[in-house]
Amino acid sequence: MSTERIVRTYMTLIGTYTLAASLIWSVNTLFLLDAGLSIAEVFVANAAFSVGMVLFEIPTGVVADTLGRRTSYLISVVILGVTTILYLIAAELNASITTFVGVSVLMGLGFTFYSGALEAWLVDALQSVDSDRPLDGVFARGQQVSGVAMFTGTIAGGFLGQLDLAVPFAARAILLVIVFGIASRLMHDMGFSRSRLELRTIGTQMRRQASVGVSHGWNERSLRLLMISGGVRGVFFGWAFYAAQPYFLELLDRDAVWIVGLITAGVSLATIAGNQLVGIFSKRCAKRTTMLLWGASAGTLAAITIGFTSSFAVALVALFTVAASMGVMSPVRQAFLHELVDSDSRATVLSFDAMVTAMGGAGGQLGLGRVADASSLSTGYIVGGATTGLALPVLWLLRGRSSSADDIEKADRDAGVDSSCPAGLPSIAGVHPVAVDAATS
Repeated sequence: MSTERIVRTYMTLIGTYTLAASLIWSVNTLFLLDAGLSIAEVFVANAAFSVGMVLFEIPTGVVADTLGRRTSYLISVVILGVTTILYLIAAELNASITTFVGVSVLMGLGFTFYSGALEAWLVDALQSVDSDRPLDGVFARGQQVSGVAMFTGTIAGGFLGQLDLAVPFAARAILLVIVFGIASRLMHDMGFSRSRLELRTIGTQMRRQASVGVSHGWNERSLRLLMISGGVRGVFFGWAFYAAQPYFLELLDRDAVWIVGLITAGVSLATIAGNQLVGIFSKRCAKRTTMLLWGASAGTLAAITIGFTSSFAVALVALFTVAASMGVMSPVRQAFLHELVDSDSRATVLSFDAMVTAMGGAGGQLGLGRVADASSLSTGYIVGGATTGLALPVLWLLRGRSSSADDIEKADRDAGVDSSCPAGLPSIAGVHPVAVDAATS
């Protein structure tokens, strides 16, 4: 398989998965409210999703690093489809918060099979054909494809939700069947040797893989700093994405689900715009931490602005700025992580990183959900936005490590790109969001 075919396959897999997943993203909070949950209970259910990711990241990382990345991806698609149907059934039966929490935990399980597996497949496959394609560019392009898929899915979900809030969930389940078929045909493990996963030894392998996550992840200081910054920012972004649905309708003073769909689609476009800035910034400065610091700074200021303003237009611009900052940071952070880990432990370390971020997300959903319930959604944005600022000193420490993984492209630097660009405003006049790093249900 050629480099181009590997990249095309990656784009297809990330695009179709995101398209299916995003069909419910613009209506999820409204769906749960319509199912009879309070605003606080909605965020408890969403926090349960994050808890599920925390609980299952390491066990599912074992699957990706033994049975293969393809197997892990396919399992994720199946679980996501089943839990989407269970959400519909729970709403139809007017189930209690306990039921929604249980389904959300299982949905988190589904996403843990996805997190890290597709990225690990891409990097292993490129290395197997001795590709010299820069990872930053591939991940940025992947984010763009994901953003277009999210744009399409959230708009479609918003308009389908205008008919009935259950329709986007049904459409997602159907589309996931198609995604499974596509992945079965296109995705084959390359540059990776499968090993047996026996039931009697799974406990031992889980402990070993958890040890790998700690020894090759948390104990490596640069990786630890990246993970901490991700966990800190995760406190806010998962909550903020879902809180935007009722909050912006409140600012607009209209009950129009399709508008929420357009706003969510706008978030995906802003993320794509941020992805585009990665290429511009990387040509001006050779340090990944430069982009991470400025992306984090702009995102923090914009997040706080969402809560302080009572203007729908100003809040919308601030939300799009947050999304653009994530569009800059996400592919850069991905490439940084991959430069720091080797193939044998890649999926496990990535799962460990996702677990740390999910822990922040779970705390944020519960904590900011309680703040919003006790005070207001706007207060939640102010408190949550301020919390993201705690990632800045962590990123400064990371920059001080002067890790070789902080260098974007050695070839470009040798050709004359300025590698001494300080962690200040880049020389171009630019400013600069998760699934949203789609670790969202």
